[in-house]
Amino acid sequence: MSIRTGGRGTPRGAARSGTVMALGSMFCVQAGIAASVGLAGRIGPDAVVWLRLAWAGAVLLIVARPWRVRFTRATLLTCVLLGIVTGGMTMLYMAAVIRLPMGTASALEFLGPLGVALARGRGRARLWAVAAAAGVLLLTEPWHGGADPVGVLLALGAAACWATYICLTQRAGDEVAGLSALAISMPVAAVLATIVAGPGAIGHLTWQLAGTGLALALLLPVIPFTLELLALRRLHAAAFGTLMCLEPAIALLIGLAALGQIPRPAAIAGVVLVIAAGVGAERAGARPASPAAGSAAPVHPVPAGAGLSS
Repeated sequence: MSIRTGGRGTPRGAARSGTVMALGSMFCVQAGIAASVGLAGRIGPDAVVWLRLAWAGAVLLIVARPWRVRFTRATLLTCVLLGIVTGGMTMLYMAAVIRLPMGTASALEFLGPLGVALARGRGRARLWAVAAAAGVLLLTEPWHGGADPVGVLLALGAAACWATYICLTQRAGDEVAGLSALAISMPVAAVLATIVAGPGAIGHLTWQLAGTGLALALLLPVIPFTLELLALRRLHAAAFGTLMCLEPAIALLIGLAALGQIPRPAAIAGVVLVIAAGVGAERAGARPASPAAGSAAPVHPVPAGAGLSS
């Protein structure tokens, strides 16, 4: 008996919905970065990241109420580690974007998801990753030199964090339902940002900046990270990592539209390659159906203050 693959709830349907979520996430991320660049010139990139993460942690605590969910110790540890990686990735990438064009910084950061795709992919998945890698080279044009070396190192640090973030997000999304994982990880990221940047940022804070920070927090990271969590319940980590190859292209386009960063012809060719790789990842990237695929692992509401299960 044949299995249909085109409808909603099927592997193909899961791949398509996961792809739409991933695309929405990438557009929100790059729009949020572009909106943050101008503000970072006034109060510094670390202060902007602190504002975004602090608001994001507060919003997700209120919306998801993680104290009503029973976490195992292993799951809670995963969520805490995810928060540390999220904070590091956000701060490192924001600092890189201040020093590099958005398309270049995003392409370098994409080496993290590309590494996941190469490590976990099989067959065609690895071929699409190779095509994506060629696109990244054309986007960055390392043979020209002249890139800020500190910016490059910061972007590569963000890449390492992003690779870890993909693996931890998929694990956390499979173990707890809804936004519970983000409701733990995002406050942890906010605490990390507060330790690093909070003391210097608080002196710049005004009511207007606080309101701007809330708007930016919804655009990045609340909405995109929620979409990524849902996408990773529908896609293999390898396919998701390859699909993220579209982000440098999106960053290039938003950098052009919002910041006047004009791409070179080689960058346009790189966009074509990464889009082709993204389409290939979508067509072969659905995760097999499992009891946790739609709703994650079962969780049980518990009274506030209840202890962790063993």
